[in-house]
Amino acid sequence: MSKKKLKRQVIKQKLFTKSRLVLLDEESFEEKFSLKLNLMNVFVTLTLVSIIMITLTSYLIAFTPLREYIPGYASTSVKRNITENITKTDSLRRELEANTVYLNSIQKVLTGDLESEELSRDSLYVPDQNEVVDIDMTPSEADMKLREEVAHEDKYNLFEEAAPRVNQVLFSPAKGHITEKYSSKNKHFAVDVALAKDTPIKSIAAGTVLFADWTPTNGNVIIIRHNGGIISVYKHAATLTKEQGDVVRSGEAIALAGSTGEQSSGVHLHFELWKDGYPINPTQYIDFE
Repeated sequence: MSKKKLKRQVIKQKLFTKSRLVLLDEESFEEKFSLKLNLMNVFVTLTLVSIIMITLTSYLIAFTPLREYIPGYASTSVKRNITENITKTDSLRRELEANTVYLNSIQKVLTGDLESEELSRDSLYVPDQNEVVDIDMTPSEADMKLREEVAHEDKYNLFEEAAPRVNQVLFSPAKGHITEKYSSKNKHFAVDVALAKDTPIKSIAAGTVLFADWTPTNGNVIIIRHNGGIISVYKHAATLTKEQGDVVRSGEAIALAGSTGEQSSGVHLHFELWKDGYPINPTQYIDFE
């Protein structure tokens, strides 16, 4: 025990032993500056300076535009520009390939490097042509009216009565009680799901955000485009967590449930599902309850 105490006293004495830092004039040896300090003061000062530097650096990276220079922290505008540049590059590549094929074809024509084809004597004779009877194929007014009615009915009944055509698994945007079902007869091409306030609303599949903003009628609305011509619509959200142009994953939270917009009568999710411009009954592919 005495040895341990002795070691502690020696360490304590070294830490708190005061020393003097003196700056002298080299020629006259006149004292210019002096400072009393010990190892403990030096340690504490260096620690405080390190903490301050780390705090300032973290603040600059997290709350200033400097974070955009760090990989993985690019802003939405930068991501959108990257996507547009990739699309333009792909279009230019395809156009270049088409032009190359076209120029190669012209070169073959100019140089005469063409494959000759054997002609059949039978192909030189034109067969007898029968007289073509002119038939008036113009539809009547009654026929046109019937076609418009059938097309209008098929547009909103095709995906409700036909066999399923969505060839991918869809994630449920939220679990809750359906207060109003999908009905093509009542022109309600969606399902309304009652939810608790600020319930996370999730994307049904991976895709790209086409629209994310507030509207007077439907409040906060977010629209996502998925593969296979599928578009999902989420209305009356309290807040949106994604912006236009963002790429989302399947099951990723995109908004919080709320009751915004003139047509909202309570906290719920108004969810629509479309494919190739036609509405689909979401309950055929998604389990909400």
